[in-house]
Amino acid sequence: MQHLLGPREFLSLIWSLLFGMSVPAMACPVSCHCIERNGLTVVQCMSRNLDKIPSDLPKDTVVLLLSSNQITHIPNHAFRELRYLQELDLSNNAIDTVDAGAFQGISDSLLMLDLSNNHIQAVPKDAFAQLRAKISLSNNPWHCECTLQEVLRELRLDPETVNEVMCHSAVQDQYAGKPVIQVLDSGINFCNFHHKTTDVAMFVTMFGWFTMVIAYVIYYVRHNQEDARRHLEYLKSLPSSSQTSQASKDLDTISTVL
Repeated sequence: MQHLLGPREFLSLIWSLLFGMSVPAMACPVSCHCIERNGLTVVQCMSRNLDKIPSDLPKDTVVLLLSSNQITHIPNHAFRELRYLQELDLSNNAIDTVDAGAFQGISDSLLMLDLSNNHIQAVPKDAFAQLRAKISLSNNPWHCECTLQEVLRELRLDPETVNEVMCHSAVQDQYAGKPVIQVLDSGINFCNFHHKTTDVAMFVTMFGWFTMVIAYVIYYVRHNQEDARRHLEYLKSLPSSSQTSQASKDLDTISTVL
């Protein structure tokens, strides 16, 4: 009698045919609750007082809910094994650091990323590289400067929360408290401020070195002149005629130098 595939077996077969491999099953983390939907896994870890992302997440996770915990850091390759992950909710945590490679490995599959209501002030330029997901960054204490401008240029921000991405601080104080997109849409370029600040710093440094060189030259000349005067006075004090004759010659030489 021919064996008929059940729904889960059939879905696993489809994944295997599409991606050339089976989807390995893993037990649900102790601190989370896992639900199967159409043969794939939704992992619920909300409000579990977690201070870091669980490392033993099922590899067939499609939805990962980590909101309302105490997570402070998203390390490199935190989700690399979750190649089917489509939705990631990290809202309402205490995240203040996002590593440059935090989302590497899920850029092709991820459709939604929520980082709202955290403590993020800045992210590395490549933190969201190649992500096509709709991203929420609202209600974080962003510092508006050149890197943030370059990061936002490449993102697909959630249109419903885009005006809640505020400049908590900025390279120019007058932009603090304003929506980042509103400031950028007005024509402000934070990268220009960055370049101007760098130019001013370089000018101040070069001026400082130039002043030190001039001061040294002046000191060197004055010091040599003082030594020459002392030698001249010494020669004048010599008593003998032969010494006087020699002193006169030296005097003429030194006078010429001075």
